[in-house]
Amino acid sequence: MSFEQEWASVRSTSTANVDMRLNQVAPEPGGGGGGGADLSVDQDKLGAIGSAAYALHGRLVKDGNHARTSTTEAGTALAGHGFLTGSALTTVQETWSSQLNTLLDACANISNHLDYSAASHAKEEADIAAALSASRINEYLK
Repeated sequence: MSFEQEWASVRSTSTANVDMRLNQVAPEPGGGGGGGADLSVDQDKLGAIGSAAYALHGRLVKDGNHARTSTTEAGTALAGHGFLTGSALTTVQETWSSQLNTLLDACANISNHLDYSAASHAKEEADIAAALSASRINEYLK
């Protein structure tokens, strides 16, 4: 067998065993999943998540510092009498305050980002619809 014949045989065998998938997920064994669209934006779901983040932010602002004053006063009083629990209580309050602020920032970020995403998606949809309409008009003008 010549090199060209052997090479042609190897190429035909290799291309016969190739399963080409472009821009999609491989189908799962037993059906389900796979070839469906993977990018979907549901305005109602985005709105519900953004609303929940906004509501959580409001509750945390109101209730998150409920015990701040009494905890700080207790920590100061206990530390003043030489109890190590007082400084530990103050540390707990400072850590709580830091974590609370981080959570408040995260909730605000989620709410604001989802509002922006929903508005941005609606604008992109309108732009795409306008571009498609314009391309159809161009087809008729040719």
